[in-house]
Amino acid sequence: MPQPYSPDLRERVLVACERGDLSQVEIARRFQVCPATVSNWRRQEREEGRRAPKPHSGGVPSRLDAAAVEVLRQLVLEDNDALLREYRERLAAHTGVTVCLAVICEALKRLKLRPKKRPFGRPSRSGPRLRPSARLIASR
Repeated sequence: MPQPYSPDLRERVLVACERGDLSQVEIARRFQVCPATVSNWRRQEREEGRRAPKPHSGGVPSRLDAAAVEVLRQLVLEDNDALLREYRERLAAHTGVTVCLAVICEALKRLKLRPKKRPFGRPSRSGPRLRPSARLIASR
């Protein structure tokens, strides 16, 4: 995602517009911004009286409130060998809140708890691979 323009750049553009010796297109070219950006900044100053950008709105609130996060912490402390989908099912049974696996994973990261990586079973057989000639030498 692109970064917002700095408040300093915005102020310099608006000061250049106030001087009135250049058109909006020339000012936009000089400061390497889109002409529509210059127009929008001038409109915001004129209509709302602000020269600075709006503060960040905070984003989407989490579906897991503090109580649900505490239930998740207790579930992990009781059985830290479960899979993410098992934690999700248990959390839904205890709190009635259903969330995706990514939300469970992020909540565990915030709690500094580690989810299980893979189901219990035989270890992976994909170890270091040997060249065909090296296999012959290793088998002798």
